[in-house]
Amino acid sequence: MLNFPISVSAVALDLDGTLVDTLPDLHEAAVRMLSDLGKPAVPQATVRAYVGDGVDRLVKRLLTAALDGEPDAGLFERATENFRNHYANVLTHASRPFPGAVTALEKLRSRGFKLACVTNKPARFTEPLLEGLGLNDYLDLVISGDSLPRKKPDPLPLQHVAQRFSIAPARLLMIGDSPVDTGAARAAGCPVFCVPYGYRGALTMQALDCDAIVPTLLDLLDLIEIPHS
Repeated sequence: MLNFPISVSAVALDLDGTLVDTLPDLHEAAVRMLSDLGKPAVPQATVRAYVGDGVDRLVKRLLTAALDGEPDAGLFERATENFRNHYANVLTHASRPFPGAVTALEKLRSRGFKLACVTNKPARFTEPLLEGLGLNDYLDLVISGDSLPRKKPDPLPLQHVAQRFSIAPARLLMIGDSPVDTGAARAAGCPVFCVPYGYRGALTMQALDCDAIVPTLLDLLDLIEIPHS
């Protein structure tokens, strides 16, 4: 049990479902991919339940309608290339930072916190998305799903961020919306907060192993101390 406010030096934020609402454009890319394959469209709620483990897993889930499904290898290869091309074309059409997210980043920066984005999204999409939405300038470090040999829920991305920031993992706060984020944080030894509005499938908030639930990213400012210079 943590005593609030907690003392941390840096904050790592998940991207999809935490920092940015990317669901509309992910859904559009999914619908276009399925149409190209002669398959029926899926509702946005289905895509929402499938997001969080990277593009490859999202495509597999769309093809099999199962969280752990494995489609035909040839079909998967065609579908993945198709999805990536469509998503690149709609990347910032409707995706927007969640309410309060930009203000939270501004306040965190002004108070001296180091900031990182840690996502399972491939760099091909992460970098232009952050750039297109004007978020890059707030971030000291961006770790995408293919930046390192392993991605969340493996602890490596958060361990890497802590090392780059020259701090102990316990001084790095992870903010996310799914078990992928909480699993990475627990394995790395980082405190972790969750937002309730993200993409966590059918899981309830109570099922997430987090230290606090923050209604918006602005609310996390009340739970952390300003880092010492």
